[in-house]
Amino acid sequence: MIRRWHVAVLAALAVFALACDGAGNAKPSPTKTSGKPATGYPASMVALGDSITAGLGSCLAYVACARNSWSTGNNSAIESHYERILGKNKKIKGKGENLADPGAEADALATQARRAVDRKPEYVTILIGANDACARDVSGMTPVATFREEIDEGLARLKKGLPKARVLMVSIPDLYRLWQVGRKSSKAVEMWGRTGICPSMLAAPTSTAPADQQRREKVRDRVDAYNSQLQKACKAYGTKCRWDGGAAHRVDFDLGMVSQFDYFHPNAEGQKELAEVVYPGRFTW
Repeated sequence: MIRRWHVAVLAALAVFALACDGAGNAKPSPTKTSGKPATGYPASMVALGDSITAGLGSCLAYVACARNSWSTGNNSAIESHYERILGKNKKIKGKGENLADPGAEADALATQARRAVDRKPEYVTILIGANDACARDVSGMTPVATFREEIDEGLARLKKGLPKARVLMVSIPDLYRLWQVGRKSSKAVEMWGRTGICPSMLAAPTSTAPADQQRREKVRDRVDAYNSQLQKACKAYGTKCRWDGGAAHRVDFDLGMVSQFDYFHPNAEGQKELAEVVYPGRFTW
């Protein structure tokens, strides 16, 4: 399900679009995994999630830009997981596919997981949940129990279809932190108002009224609850799932790390930082 605010953002910013500086990752042919559990660097990978992983707004236009994705991007400047693994295992060349969809919420994970199973990757990254919190108001946020059910459904499909694949579960970035930084910028405030992006958190960003502050705190708390469920879901998945330890949530995104199209999504620098902090280093799980 795509939030209506997200559709409005795309429409409002279409006038700013320039030609994007390149296409996304090459679409690899499905590859078969080895009959033995992977112990080294993977030879194929798939990225699941939302607009953050899709690289929205990180190129020269407000469109998905998979080449700049922290996960499967092939822009060497980003130092994505794909590029880092490629430096260790050349067999992954051309076998990093991005299935993340802008606007995706947790209920989209099962469908993305099914598509991932068809491709039989050895490594899967997941970053999803920000859109579940970015509702028109706090009452529209996905209930925590529902969120967990939807995450579990997606993970169940992965575990059944890819029992030997390694899964990286990434925490949701700190939306409250973004508000704290952006509310001091007239440009960010103007763009948030123009696009209506993530209204549950970013509506009336300069307001100090108790009701507005309570609203933001509820969104902050909901994101924390989602992250807690993501961690628990990964643990329940078993030894093939690794939680990022909250690393993505701890990133202190400043305005130099977000797109000037919306002052919300990570730009190329932000994608690079994200790739760095959540990279597992050794693929031994």
